[in-house]
Amino acid sequence: MSTNLPKFRTTQFRDIRRTHSEFEKLQAHLVASNPEALVPAVPPPFTSAGMGTDEDEARTKAAIQRWLNVVCSNDVLMRDEEMVFFVESDFGYSPVVRKRQPATGVRRKMLKQFAPPPDDTPELLESRPVVKAFYLGAMDAQQKVDRVVKHRRSLGVAESDLGTKIAALVPQEGHPGLANAYRRLGKVVQSTGDFHAAQGTAEATTLSDPFAYHSSDALIVKETLTNRHILLRELIQAQQSTRTKLNAADRLKASSSVKREKVDEAISALDEARSHESYLQQKTQRVTSNLLVEKRKWFARTAGDLRAGIREYVIRQIEAERRTLATLEAVRPDVRNVDASGGLSRLGREGHPVGRRASLVSSQGPRGDAWSGVARRAEGGVNRLSASGAGLEGVGEEEGEEGGEGVAGEQGAGGKGKGRKRGESGASSLANLKEEEEEDGRVDARNAAVRLAQTTF
Repeated sequence: MSTNLPKFRTTQFRDIRRTHSEFEKLQAHLVASNPEALVPAVPPPFTSAGMGTDEDEARTKAAIQRWLNVVCSNDVLMRDEEMVFFVESDFGYSPVVRKRQPATGVRRKMLKQFAPPPDDTPELLESRPVVKAFYLGAMDAQQKVDRVVKHRRSLGVAESDLGTKIAALVPQEGHPGLANAYRRLGKVVQSTGDFHAAQGTAEATTLSDPFAYHSSDALIVKETLTNRHILLRELIQAQQSTRTKLNAADRLKASSSVKREKVDEAISALDEARSHESYLQQKTQRVTSNLLVEKRKWFARTAGDLRAGIREYVIRQIEAERRTLATLEAVRPDVRNVDASGGLSRLGREGHPVGRRASLVSSQGPRGDAWSGVARRAEGGVNRLSASGAGLEGVGEEEGEEGGEGVAGEQGAGGKGKGRKRGESGASSLANLKEEEEEDGRVDARNAAVRLAQTTF
C-alpha cells in the first residue's frame, strides 16, 4: 500500500494483515463518524462458489479490493484518523474513538414514523424512497433467486438418481443395441444432473450474491439519508431554541427591574443557542453538498456493478445451456442405432423413412421433427381431421417420407366414398429426402437452440 497523505508515518506499507471483522469495525466507525459520506458495505468473507475454491478466493479478493478502492478514493474517508490506525496498527485493529449513530433503537424507529422534515434539496429528498424501494426489491430478488437455485440443485440430484436407475437396466436387457442405449442414456442423464447442479451454483454466485450485497449496501445508504433527516430536525429545534432565548432576552430588556445575574444568564444562553445553531447550520450544508455528489456516484457505481453481474449471469447461463444441449444431442446416435429401423426414435410413430438419415447434426429441421419422421407441410403442417359422428365430413391427408399409396375416406351427402392417392412414388420420396437434407442448413425456431450449442463466443 502506498499513500501521499501527511498523516501517515511513511509512504509505503507492506504485509498488512486484517481480518474480516476488523474491516467491519472500520466500516461501522466510518458510517457513524462521517454522515456526509456514503460508506459502502463490506463484502462477505465468502461467496456461493464454495469456501476454499479458487473462484471463491478470486471473487472475495476482488470484492475487498473494490471496497478499498472506493473508501480510499473518497476525499472525506481517506482523511479519517481511523484509516491511519487501521493501516499502521501492528497487532490487529480496534477503533480508538467509538461513535454511535445520532439516534438508535426505539427513538430511531419513532423518528422514522414522522413525515420528513422540510428540505430545500429535492434531489436528496426524493432519493430516500428510491433507495428504500431498491433495498427491498434487491432483497426480495435475492430470496427468489435462492429458491430457484435450491430447486435447480434438487433437479440435479434427481437427474443423477434417474441416470443411475437407467444404467441399472443394462444387465437386465437382452437386446445389445437397447442395452448400449440404456448405458449411454444413463451416463448422459447423470452428466445433465451434474451440469444442473453446477448451473445452480453459478446462478447463486453471479446473481444471488450481487443482489444480497447491494441490498445491504442500499440499507446503509438509506440509513445515511435518515441521519441527514435527523440532522435537519436537530437544526429546526436549534432554531426554535434560539428564537426562544432571544424572546426571553427581549422580555428582560422591557422589564422595569432587571437583575444582573438574570441578564448574564440570558446573554450566555442566547450566545450558546446561536453558536449551536451556527454549528448545525454549517454541518447541514456540508453534509448536504457532499451527499449530493456521493449519491450520484453511488447510483452510477451500483448500476455498473449490477449490469456487470447480470451480464456475467447471462453468459454463464448460455454456456450451461449450450453444454447441456450438446450433451443431450450426443446420445442421439446411440438411440438411433438400437436397430435398423431407427431404434427408439421410431416407436409408436407413423412415418418411417425409406433411408437412414446420414446427417445427425440437429434433431429439429425446417421439414419437421427428425425423431418422428413426420414431415411438415410448408402451407401449415400435417392436416388431420377426424369425423366423430354421422353427417360430419372428414378429410385425412398426410405426407410421409416412405414410398407407397394410401386411400383417404371422404364421405359426402350421398354416403359414397371416393379414393385418392395419399403418398408419392419411391423416386419422389428419395427426392424429398434429398431436399430435406439440403434444407437442414436453414435456421428456424426449432433448431436455433441446437445451432447455438454448436457455436462459440
